[in-house]
Amino acid sequence: MSENQNNNDELMNNQPETEEKHNEYEDICYMCRRPESVAGKMIHIQPNICICNDCMQKTFDTMNNGGFNMNDIMNMNIDMGKMPNISMINLSDLQGGIPQSQKLKKKKPKEKREAPVLDIHSIPAPHKIKASLDEYVVGQEHAKKVMSVAVYNHYKRVMSDTNDGVEIEKSNMLMVGPTGSGKTYLVKTLARLLDVPLAITDATSLTEAGYIGDDIESVVSKLLAAADNDVERAEHGIIFIDEIDKIAKKRNANQRDVSGESVQQGMLKLLEGAEVEVPVGASSKNAMVPMTTVDTKNILFICGGAFPDLDEIIKERLNKAASIGFQADLKDKYDKDENLLTQVTVEDVRKFGMIPEFLGRLPILFSLEALTEDMLVKILAEPKNAIVKQYQKLLAMDEVKLEFEDEALHAIAKKAKEKKVGARALRAILEEFMLDIMYEIPKDDNIGKVTITADYIEKKGGPLIEMRGVAAIPEMGE
Repeated sequence: MSENQNNNDELMNNQPETEEKHNEYEDICYMCRRPESVAGKMIHIQPNICICNDCMQKTFDTMNNGGFNMNDIMNMNIDMGKMPNISMINLSDLQGGIPQSQKLKKKKPKEKREAPVLDIHSIPAPHKIKASLDEYVVGQEHAKKVMSVAVYNHYKRVMSDTNDGVEIEKSNMLMVGPTGSGKTYLVKTLARLLDVPLAITDATSLTEAGYIGDDIESVVSKLLAAADNDVERAEHGIIFIDEIDKIAKKRNANQRDVSGESVQQGMLKLLEGAEVEVPVGASSKNAMVPMTTVDTKNILFICGGAFPDLDEIIKERLNKAASIGFQADLKDKYDKDENLLTQVTVEDVRKFGMIPEFLGRLPILFSLEALTEDMLVKILAEPKNAIVKQYQKLLAMDEVKLEFEDEALHAIAKKAKEKKVGARALRAILEEFMLDIMYEIPKDDNIGKVTITADYIEKKGGPLIEMRGVAAIPEMGE
């Protein structure tokens, strides 16, 4: 008796938690996949299966049109094989109901909210946003300033009162920069500092509606997933569309451009602000996924791309002034200018293949600088999560101190510069040189300190290994 009583008590204690968890999500029609807030009150067939009134009525209408008697239907005295276009569902196969990832959270009633989702007083000022970015991102002063001001103004716009008739327009951004200069990293850091939902997606997989690939609305669906299916929180988020240069107009006009200009045209309303239906818990629309409406009016869009060969278009524009005479510019004047992209204009991007309507919805255009050798040295050691600090933390777990000589850092930066892939080359080079060290260190508990020298990076010698209580000795390569 006592065991049964304990089990009953546990069931009674767990019941409120189950009911509270159930009340947090909306019921979704099993047939049309619409949530209760759209379709209305649901008819519960089983605890996890609901059908809306519209679908139930359509089912009865289909039966009536087929010449069935409603009394026979209600009493189940019918031959199912004669029913047109109706396949019976085995309810025992549907005990699991809808997966948690595809359930839609209920919107909180606005009158019960004590404070808005975003408070303008809680958003840091532009100089504070930039100061926080400085801790993680080396250089790119102009880009950090532009992003700090744009984000601050965007959230002031979200919280602004439009009763005075003045409505602030949205300022989406387009950033241009060579590969590995930190475009994606800037956005990731920014979203982490502001604590808002962020979706990072690639434009490479986007296609025109009806073709194989991701629909344009899938970028909003990813933001909804990042906001834990909370529509209200997602509507104040940030969407970063990377590789935006990949949807430029194709030069070959003989084939249908399903992943180029047509995608730009499809994104126009999305960037400007529109209510779009997006699938919940999935990247594509189908009959088995619930749909919800998201308003993109207050979503900040940041587009970024490397725009290869854009420098040639800029160079051509700048060289137009060249002519014969003493005041003429030399044709090769800009050939070795690494920061040629900083002189980009909207006209240059339009010539690259972006349509004017698309560029008109991205009013803030700025570029990132190419990384110099000195900047690469700073990236190695200065940021909060610098690569050198990561390796030092890894070896500290083995109670070994790791140090890098200044000459070694410059040697690594020089090698990275030659690869021409920006900061991404730094980790690849360090992985190569740290492999033997990370392999050998755990073998000997007496090793206390490792110093990476320039000779080791240039393959002229080895790192300095210090045993605990013993002077440094060169190893691995000498």
